[in-house]
Amino acid sequence: MKILFMGTPEFAVPCLDMLVNEGYNVIGAVTQPDKPKGRGHKLSQPPVKEYAVSKGIPVFQPSNLKNGSFKDDLENLNPDLIVVVAYGKILPKYILDYPKYGCINVHASLLPKYRGAGPIQWCIINGEKETGITTMYMDEGMDTGDMILKKKISIGEDETAGELHDRLSVLGAEALKETVGLLEKGPMPREPQPHHEATYAPMLDKSISRINWSKPAIEIKNLVRGVNPWPVAYTYYKDQCMKVWSVDIEECCTDEVPGTILKYINNKGLAVKAGDKYCIIIKEVQFEGGKRMGIDEYLRGHSIIYGECLS
Repeated sequence: MKILFMGTPEFAVPCLDMLVNEGYNVIGAVTQPDKPKGRGHKLSQPPVKEYAVSKGIPVFQPSNLKNGSFKDDLENLNPDLIVVVAYGKILPKYILDYPKYGCINVHASLLPKYRGAGPIQWCIINGEKETGITTMYMDEGMDTGDMILKKKISIGEDETAGELHDRLSVLGAEALKETVGLLEKGPMPREPQPHHEATYAPMLDKSISRINWSKPAIEIKNLVRGVNPWPVAYTYYKDQCMKVWSVDIEECCTDEVPGTILKYINNKGLAVKAGDKYCIIIKEVQFEGGKRMGIDEYLRGHSIIYGECLS
């Protein structure tokens, strides 16, 4: 069975690695074009490309799939199966219809919940207690195809999106291994999604990560977790942008305005009033032009005025 792999970020690499290590015939890797990165705008290769090159797998980086420019390569490759993991673009019908065994997607949520580009971040922001991986047949919709199998995991109460990403990428490889195994035995299970239960997880941008101190403390904590490591929660102290990397929650009995800096609690962090009867304990910060550091380290070299409001 000839498998064409389509994926781009680090999340997809364990799935490709599994296919290679299990001895499957991976005939090519399709990934997004190299992009400029950093202050020098030096072209950076997608992680899937780096891995594929290291294994001698031919790499294809079409800038546009809809115009049919990939048709010739697809026909030359003649895959029996296409595996898609976080590729980042909608596949047109000529690709979806081409392989004998169809196109299979590995998605980082328990479908039909959290369809879209940001399922890992949004499930944390929304305070979910569990998530997982769904493998499915692809159709022309966004994560709307028939499901093959699911694998569930619990989300830790302090777990960040970055930490959950890493665990789900490993779980995704396990789910894909089981899915391809089912395909080889055939026929595979197909379960239509209950579309009326669908929720969506759009791609994140920096606007989502500003802290609203009038929100309940648990919602603020979930936001901080969900946008770590990108785009990172932030607030303003005296017109200075302050990134907030990690927090805890404590009960506090005070009528101060939400966002008010209450006090420094030794060996814990900086207490800030939230919009309910709790306060946020800020543990790690990063000011503009500075490095990420624990709040205790920051306060050894800088002062923060109690009673000031973060905004």
